[in-house]
Amino acid sequence: MARKMLIDGEISKESAETEFHYDFDLFVIGAGSGGVRAARFSAQNGAKVGICELPFHPISSENVGGVGGTCVIRGCVPKKILVYGASYGPELEDARNYGWELNEKVGFNWKKLLQKKTEEIVRLNGIYKRLLANASVKLYEGEGRIIGPHEVEIVQLDGTKISYTAKHILIATGSRAQRPNIPGQELAITSDEALSLEELPKRAVILGAGYIAVEFASIWRGMGATVDLYFRKELPLRGFDDEMRAVVARNLEGRGINLHPRTNLVELVKTEDGIKVLTDHGEEIVADVVLFATGRAPNSRRLNLEAVGVELDEKTGAVKVDAYSRTSVPSIWAIGDVTNRMNLTPVALLEGSMFAKTVFGGQPTAPDYNHIPCAVFCIPPLSVVGLSEEEAIEKASGDILIYTSSFNPMKNTISGRSEKTLMKLVVDAETDKVLGASMCGPDAPEIMQGIAIALKCGATKAQFDSTVGIHPSAAEEFVTMRSLTRRVSKAKA
Repeated sequence: MARKMLIDGEISKESAETEFHYDFDLFVIGAGSGGVRAARFSAQNGAKVGICELPFHPISSENVGGVGGTCVIRGCVPKKILVYGASYGPELEDARNYGWELNEKVGFNWKKLLQKKTEEIVRLNGIYKRLLANASVKLYEGEGRIIGPHEVEIVQLDGTKISYTAKHILIATGSRAQRPNIPGQELAITSDEALSLEELPKRAVILGAGYIAVEFASIWRGMGATVDLYFRKELPLRGFDDEMRAVVARNLEGRGINLHPRTNLVELVKTEDGIKVLTDHGEEIVADVVLFATGRAPNSRRLNLEAVGVELDEKTGAVKVDAYSRTSVPSIWAIGDVTNRMNLTPVALLEGSMFAKTVFGGQPTAPDYNHIPCAVFCIPPLSVVGLSEEEAIEKASGDILIYTSSFNPMKNTISGRSEKTLMKLVVDAETDKVLGASMCGPDAPEIMQGIAIALKCGATKAQFDSTVGIHPSAAEEFVTMRSLTRRVSKAKA
């Protein structure tokens, strides 16, 4: 039977008799979230699929990884577990004014939480393996590399090599934490190790200002550690709405985290008392742990890509792809963080789904990157969807309307915690269309997921205003923000 395949963006039929016989219709290198999704959905469309992944370990390296990938094993999932754990400390303090009589000393057992976290990621690793098996996807354990446009080689655990041919090859190898090149950098850890520390640090220094940096600052501070956060800019979370960044910074400081803006680390020195940290301002501080949260690099170096003609970004090493995730070699594709497009797990899932639909479903479909919500799980969390105020002003052809609501959450009025929630809507003045929404406060990600649906459907501010709120809730503020905070004209911008 003739099989449908994508050629230069067009679906065409080739006679089965004239086709070369391949071992697989698709072979996937990398069994993280995106790779597993692409493999399963391709198999559901009738493809014979193989996939390879490094053996499981909580801390990744060039020799270990695990089915489930970064998000499941050493990223989103274990991080969120630690965020939950860190949240209980402040919650217990807040509970006193709600009538809960607590002993003065409340203990925290880091090793118990670590064990529970490890048990959960092992469970999820098994679930992902079963998902592949149930979809009839053949799993190989080892390191994969591409040795031809239609051929992959797997170095197995015992060092032996096996190779297979495939009509299509998909690269889904993700990314890996980077370390700044400073003296003593080997004394620091990355997020991989931070999720599996044997001992909870009493003094932590973090370099960076992105998701990982502010999340671990919240985690360790919530568990009682002294935390110093160093970053190069004036505010953390570059790329997010400036007003929301300022709120996050205030909240971090309000929780007892020491912020050091416009400051970089220049050297780490091992001492009897810990790790001595030197800054570019001549300051010194001693810590038990130094975390580098300074970005991630695409995992493309060991795949032999340039030898087979796959183009890489010269600066980042990311695999270059077109709108359909196809590389410069027609039979080779790439999705997820290795392409450095929008590095979020749900986006890798989206790209994997669209790949399967395009190549094996007979429906060429490019991923839509508009209105993708995201969250930073600091405490309290930040969540956004659509355009920030700065992005809206830059892209606007006319005026932009800004609506905000800042308030003390109802829970805090009793607990006595002084920590404001901020909500924000960015609206096109001419069309009344809501261009962006953001929130920093408790439950922000849960609320923003619903708001994302409205923005995806093209909701207007009038439609938000005509929606009845749920009372009493923080979420109702999104449908009661009727007073304009400010109007930004294109001329002034």
